[in-house]
Parts: sequence; C-alpha cells; structure tokens
Amino acid sequence: MELVAIVAGLALLEYWVFLWLCGQARGRFNVAAPATAGHPEYERYFRVQMNTIEQLVLFLPGLLGFAMFVSETWAVALGVVFIVGRAMYARGYIQDPAKRGPGFLLTCVANLGLVGGTLVGAVLRLL
Repeated sequence: MELVAIVAGLALLEYWVFLWLCGQARGRFNVAAPATAGHPEYERYFRVQMNTIEQLVLFLPGLLGFAMFVSETWAVALGVVFIVGRAMYARGYIQDPAKRGPGFLLTCVANLGLVGGTLVGAVLRLL
C-alpha cells in the first residue's frame, strides 16, 4: 500500500500546486477575494483548481478501494494516469480552454476505472 499512498500524496501535491497557481493568478490579474470571476485568464486557473477538487472526490476513495478489492499495482497505474491527465488538463485549459479535452478524458478514464473496479471488486468479494 506504500505506492498507493505515494500516488495519493502526489495527486494531493499536484492539487496544492494548482491552488498556488490560482492564488498567483488572483494577484496577477487583480481579482480580489471573495470574487471568483474577473479576468478570463484568472478564471481558467480557477476552473482548473475547482475541476481538480471535483475529480479528487472520486479519485481518492476510488484509488483506495481499487487497491483493496482489485489490485494495488493497477491502482497505482491508474493513479499515475489520473495525475498525468490532470497535468495535461491544467496545461491545456490555461493555454486555451479548447485544449482541455485530452487531459479531461484521461482523468475520466482513470476515475471510471478506479470507481468501477472498486464497486465490482467489492461486490465480487461479497459473493
């Protein structure tokens, strides 16, 4: 489970970086708190931050459940796909929102695999 914990920690660290980048953008584009809208470029950073937290709600329990009920090795592999997908999503969205698709797709594939695998694995253990 050590590798699973490392992947979870890396995903949270990646989210922390997105938080930091969003905060930097807030200052750079003079978007005073508590506003969440203003300069379009700031809004892209904000959407990366918010979408990532939305995805983490699925990812973290999915990662742990998949590792418990299916395979730690595959949980780690899907976790890495998630982290790479989030990085691609952030880079694409910040450059141009139309470029966010490939990273979002990788994120969704990883989360679907993790959550779906958790459910199937848990049900099969009950049978």
